[in-house]
Amino acid sequence: MQQPRNGVPTAQLPPLTWLKSRRSNPSGNCVELAELPGGAGIAVRNSRYPDGPALIYTIDEIAAFVLGARDGDFDHLIG
Repeated sequence: MQQPRNGVPTAQLPPLTWLKSRRSNPSGNCVELAELPGGAGIAVRNSRYPDGPALIYTIDEIAAFVLGARDGDFDHLIG
């Protein structure tokens, strides 16, 4: 699979299994992530707009974000 560009419409991606955090709430304030085939990266979309654009990140980019979040690097953003 060719590496998709950021902002690609979700409908243009192959069928994916989307996951969201268990901390997500009923009002849909969350994002969903899906692994692209062949390890091509991770797609991220807004759960309220599942047909909207998806942002594509490498595995390393997602790992840096998750590890940074785990370390508290972004805690100041949520007050």
